[in-house]
Amino acid sequence: MAKGKKVKAKTSAATQQPQMKIVTASTCQVCKQPCQRGMRYLERMNQPGTIGFGVPCILTLGKP
Repeated sequence: MAKGKKVKAKTSAATQQPQMKIVTASTCQVCKQPCQRGMRYLERMNQPGTIGFGVPCILTLGKP
């Protein structure tokens, strides 16, 4: 390498993993393709006094 030249780190789209969106129970309730994880979360949220922060939805994969 020549003196004074810097090497930039290569970032490619292939190395980035898709991210799942966090959805609430109301989204799971109206989902057209209900998944097992969403239905379990919906059942837990129907219990009185339960606090939920959402569940990752496998149907909403997107770029980070």
